Amino acid sequence: MARVCQVSPATVAHWIDQGLLKGHKTPTGRRRVEAKELAKFLHAREMAVPPDLREALGRDAIVVVDDDRAYLQALAKTIEKSELGVEVVKAATGVDALLEIGRVRPSVIVLDFSLPDLNALQVIERLLEPGRQLDVEVVVVTGGVRDEEAQRLRGVGVKTILNKTEGVAAVIEAIRQALGRRKAA
Repeated sequence: MARVCQVSPATVAHWIDQGLLKGHKTPTGRRRVEAKELAKFLHAREMAVPPDLREALGRDAIVVVDDDRAYLQALAKTIEKSELGVEVVKAATGVDALLEIGRVRPSVIVLDFSLPDLNALQVIERLLEPGRQLDVEVVVVTGGVRDEEAQRLRGVGVKTILNKTEGVAAVIEAIRQALGRRKAA
């Protein structure tokens, strides 16, 4: 638990003793916490819930990547308030996105095409090992993309490319469809 929360074991013991984290002491003095309780604790404090604990919450994770802070915040908040019931993790650059994707192993990535450091295609190419298929649904959101770039995105496994002018409702619907495809597979 301490490793997951990135704190010392004493801090976790303190949380349990103070009732912040629901757990119990064993007869040998060790503290135990159920996976569901730890997942709830992490989620309530807006900490990332590891994939193996996410099942305890019954929630998929979505990584939203956009360098426009206002759009990123608005989109993340709208997704969180939707009935999708997902955990939203935000990133503002391609490198941050790769780190978050590796950390939370999301079901869906909502990715701005043009980022300050890497574009969507470069991010996806870094996710792919040689000869491997993309194992996560990617929704690319853009202010406009050339036909050859769209074709290259589709070539690496992107099924959905949306223009930002289509609105946040279109992004939510694309996420819903992507989650549906993942569950069906």
